[in-house]
Amino acid sequence: MKTTMRNDSSLSTILFDFGGVLAEEGFTLGLSAIAKKNGLNQDHFFHAATEAIYACGYVTGKSSEHAYWQLLRSQTGITGDDQALTEAILSRFTLRPRMLAAVRALKGQGLNPAILSDQTDWLDRLNHRQPFFQEFSRVFNSYHLGKTKREPSLFTDVLAALKVEPGQTFFVDDNPGHIERAAAFGLKTHLFQNEALFFTDLARRGLA
Repeated sequence: MKTTMRNDSSLSTILFDFGGVLAEEGFTLGLSAIAKKNGLNQDHFFHAATEAIYACGYVTGKSSEHAYWQLLRSQTGITGDDQALTEAILSRFTLRPRMLAAVRALKGQGLNPAILSDQTDWLDRLNHRQPFFQEFSRVFNSYHLGKTKREPSLFTDVLAALKVEPGQTFFVDDNPGHIERAAAFGLKTHLFQNEALFFTDLARRGLA
C-alpha cells in the first residue's frame, strides 16, 4: 500500500473483525467440517452452533468451552471430544498476510487499528500460536467484555474506551447485521466480502 491523501481527514480509528476479515473464518470452516463428518446438513448445523455459542454464554465469557460442546452434542448429536472439536475450528483460522500488511500501512498513515471481535478465549489461544495482537492498539473481545456486537451498546462502550466519535471510526466486518448496527450508530463501515473489494474501498477513501 502506498500513502495517499485521505479523503476524510476526520478518520482516526479502524476497527477490524477477526474471523472472516483478518483471518479465514475458522469457525464457519470448522463447523462445516464437523457437520460433514457427522453427516449433518451444514447450513442447519452452522445455525445451531452459532446460536448455541451465544445462548450458552461462552462467547461472552459466562460459560466454558466444555459447556458449549456439551450443549451442541445434546442438540445435534455430534461426536468427538472437546479438544478435537475445538481443533477443527482453531486450525482453520489462518491469518491473511495481506490484511496484516494493510494494518501496518494504515498505522503508518497515523490511523489507530484495533480488533473488535465476537470471540471466545479461542482468540487468545490463536494469538499464542501465531502472535498478531501486537499489530493493534487494542483488542476488544466479547469473551472479556461480556457483551457482543449483537448489542448496539457495545459500540458505545468501545468508542468510549478509544475516546473517539462514531464519525471518526471505520468498521470492517463480514457480518451484515454487525455492519447495520454500527452504521446506525454513525460509524463508517465496510462489509467485507473479499480482499479485492476491501482494497478498492480503501483506495476510494484515500487510504491505499
